[in-house]
Parts: sequence; structure tokens; C-alpha cells
Amino acid sequence: MHLRNSKALGIALCSLLATSLLGAVQQGQANQPAAQQRIQPTPLPSDVDPNDPALPVWARPATPAASTSTPKPGTPGGQPGTAPQQPISENSVGEVTKDASGGFRYTSRVNEVTLSATVLDPKRHLVTNLQPANFIIYEDGQPQKITSFIRQDIPVSIGIVVDNSGSMRTKRTAVTKAVLNLIQASNPQDEVFVVNFNDDPYLDQDFTANVAVLREALDRVDSRGGTALYDAVIASADHLAKGAKKEKKVLLVVTDGVDNESRESLEQAIRSVQSDNGPTIYTIGILGDEPGTKRAKRALQSLSDQTGGVAFFPRDLAEVDEISQEVARDIRNQYSITYKPTNPRSNGGYRKVKVEAHAPGYKELQVRTRDGYFADEKRTATNR
Repeated sequence: MHLRNSKALGIALCSLLATSLLGAVQQGQANQPAAQQRIQPTPLPSDVDPNDPALPVWARPATPAASTSTPKPGTPGGQPGTAPQQPISENSVGEVTKDASGGFRYTSRVNEVTLSATVLDPKRHLVTNLQPANFIIYEDGQPQKITSFIRQDIPVSIGIVVDNSGSMRTKRTAVTKAVLNLIQASNPQDEVFVVNFNDDPYLDQDFTANVAVLREALDRVDSRGGTALYDAVIASADHLAKGAKKEKKVLLVVTDGVDNESRESLEQAIRSVQSDNGPTIYTIGILGDEPGTKRAKRALQSLSDQTGGVAFFPRDLAEVDEISQEVARDIRNQYSITYKPTNPRSNGGYRKVKVEAHAPGYKELQVRTRDGYFADEKRTATNR
């Protein structure tokens, strides 16, 4: 009897020790810093055909070459506990109104297209006093009727996507300062997330308006490895699409070199952001004279031009802070223009978009907006 009791006691102690060790491991995993979270597009719903040509590139089956490599683990985009977006009917009304807290509530219409447009005069000054009658929108060469027009400083969902490769080690302090100044100069109701990337993109801070928390994420420097720029853009744009609370979306991308690690191509990265509600992309290329500089510049220019943003190429780090202030001003002084395409969205395909502005007292006005969009994207509506 004594031996059996001793044996039982030993088993109980071993079980207790194992439980304690397991709890410690789980607690350690729970306390892992956000930098350990790789970010990648979320999986497709089970009822979506993965071979549908309308799907964005990240949602399609891997090519044979890609399928032989080890998949990159990741965490789903969006905030934990966020309710799935619900589809709305085709006769829903799209408008921006203020809620009780003074914020903006946006209800989108599935049939309509909303463009963020920046207008400049011949001296490159922002023009912010125009009316709907001053604009003409063309889709595939056909004039479109404007259904909604907003000039307010609407809050934005912003993704800060910063190169964390080895070559950025000496540049991160200046970049962090510039990005924080941009955030502080932006609308107080903006929400911001931070992605640092090297060989993989990492979500270091999910959506927040807390500047101190964002500073901590930007200071999480681990400058090593290569530059997977295109993968970072695709994953960050997907995170915006699935987790943003604001209708207007922006990505700020900062890098100092050519992409040398991505599984996806530049063309695929551009394709992933070419929905009508995709982000406007601003890029800052801190480029030198290294091999591949021309290719890196072309990539950043293309990402910005296609989405209505601007590509900046500072001569030195001192200019980065000034550029960040310019980006903040640009974002806060845009027009949001909505129209209902004469060619129904259900017909699918890529739509070329052009916006013109004409007003008395201005000899020539330049309008910067996205070049076009894919109408065949499956859309959900938001009631923010």
C-alpha cells in the first residue's frame, strides 16, 4: 500500500510539473513581441473558386516554382474580434455623415466608385476650393456623372511599411522621426498600423491612433536580411482591405533598395492594389548608386503612379522629414469624388480612369488620382 501511494504521488508531481512547464511555454508565446508576427494575405473563403481569373494574385494557386518552396507562416490580417463585413444591396446609399462623437460614418455603395483626387496648379500648389462642376470624370473615355463630392479632411486608415533590411540600419532613426512627424501632422482620427519588412513582412503594430505605441513599433529595428518589398506591399494592402475602419486608405512605403527577396513580382503587387477602393500609395526611395537603383526607382514610381500617390527620391536623409510633411498635407487636402459607372461593374474588366479639373482663374490644373481599377473584384460594403 505504501509503494502504491508513493507511485501515485510521483505521478501526480510529474503531472503538476508538466502542467506548469506547459503554462510557462504558453505564457512565453503569448508575450512574444509583435515583431514575431509575419503578415500575409488571409486565406480565401471555402466557397471561392481559387482558379477564378478575377481573384487578386495572392489568392491564386501557387505556381510550380513557388510551390516547391517552404510556405511562409503568417497571421491573418484584420483585428482580432472584428466582425466580418456584410454585403449590401445594390440600391444602398453612399454618403459621409458625422456621428455623435464628431467622427465620420461612411456607407459605401456597391455599384459606385470613389476616387481620392489631389489637384495642383501650375506652380504645384494644392487647390482645395473647387466644386463638383469643376470636375469631369472619364471611365474608358466615357464621361461619368458625379454622385457624391466631399472636400472635408476625412480620417484615413494608413499603413506604414518600412524596409528593415540590413542596409537600412543607419537610416532607421531618421525614417522613424519622419514617420512620427507625419502621423502627428495627420488627422487625429486616423488609424495607423506598422509593418517592418526584410525577408518577410512583419506586423509590428496593428491599427491604433496611439503615437507612443507606434513609436515603439517603429523603434523595433532588426536590420538584417534582404528586401521583400512586393510581398510587403501585397500583404499590407490586404491587411488594409480586411481590417481598416476608414473608407479612405493609404500606404506609405519607405525603402532604400531593390527588391531581392519577394516571391511575387512588381506586376503582381500593382495588380493587388488596383481595386477602386484600394490604397493610395506614397513611396520614399532612399536610393544610392548601387546596382539595381534604376529598377528600384521604376518599381516605386509605378506603385505610386498607378494608385494616385507620389514617389519621392530624397538626395539625403535630411529631406525625408520634409517629404513626410508633404505627404501629410497631400492626404488631408484631397477630394473624394464618387460616380456610378455607365458600364455596370458586373461586366467586370479593367477600367481606365481619367479626371480633369477646370476652373476660372486657373490656366491649367493637374489632377492626381488612380489610373484605373478592376471592376471584377468581389466587393463588400462597409458602414463605418
